[in-house]
Amino acid sequence: MKVAVVGATGMVGNVMLEVLNERNFPISELIPVASERSVGKEIEYNGKSYTIVSMNDAIAMKPDVALFSAGGDTSLEWAPKFAEAGTTVIDNSSAWRMDLDKKLVVPEINADQITKADKIIANPNCSTIQLVMALAPLHHKYKIKRLVISTYQSISGTGVKAVKQLENEMAGIKGEMAYPYPIHKNALPHCDVFEDNGYTKEEMKLVRETQKILNDKTIAVTATAVRIPTSGGHSESVNVEFANDFDVTDIRTILNETIGITVQDNPDVNLYPMPIYAHGKDDVFVGRIRRDGSQQNTLNMWIVSDNLRKGAATNAVQIAEYLSSNSLI
Repeated sequence: MKVAVVGATGMVGNVMLEVLNERNFPISELIPVASERSVGKEIEYNGKSYTIVSMNDAIAMKPDVALFSAGGDTSLEWAPKFAEAGTTVIDNSSAWRMDLDKKLVVPEINADQITKADKIIANPNCSTIQLVMALAPLHHKYKIKRLVISTYQSISGTGVKAVKQLENEMAGIKGEMAYPYPIHKNALPHCDVFEDNGYTKEEMKLVRETQKILNDKTIAVTATAVRIPTSGGHSESVNVEFANDFDVTDIRTILNETIGITVQDNPDVNLYPMPIYAHGKDDVFVGRIRRDGSQQNTLNMWIVSDNLRKGAATNAVQIAEYLSSNSLI
């Protein structure tokens, strides 16, 4: 299969290449694509060198699938051009997620919605993916009424510029700022830009994308997204109100039996999910599972995942695997 990776030199693009290699995705020809300033440079993949090509050259090569991680503006301009050439695009930006005609896919939850006609498929936001992975099986049994979410998100979700800012601040070096304030020894309640309602785009992604993936607009969602100085892995404190009462032991059993979820929940030995555990792994880790004693039918959970892997690259590759195994490309 001909596979284009658009944004191959970026942080997520690099992880996409790692995941493709780790999972032995059937690639007959790899087409690395990046901005004009990177065209002609070489990257390594599976022990071989590949030359980075331009968007137009990549389209002319007619890849079967294109994994996009080059930002929303690039995707809006170029994804339709790849699609017109017959390529199936899996896009990691926010460009197409809320488009009514585009599928927003977490394979373990709703890959069965994909058809051959879907030439642009949206990869959800990193913080949404790990959230719905834990929520979907619980919603199926107990029906979620309301979610209160607080996120603690790694600087890697912002990109290379933010990683460099933290490194500079830790070393006492003045440099380019990705954030309006220092991030070292700090926490910024500010992920993405603010919308007119006072919430950030990141917070509203959690609202809108969760409802779309779970196919239930009746779920009430409110969120606060915070950037913290960890180098990888997003964490979420999630308060879940169900329509029906539940048994905590049953909750743990359901999550333990869900593919892609690892339960780490033993306070007696200080076992709970942390970004340091999740780094480099594809599972979503869930712990601190406990009943909320302040109101009926309500649960608290702590959810952690590597935002560059299941939150981005791995989910995109899993979508491509589903397309390939079901002859949809």
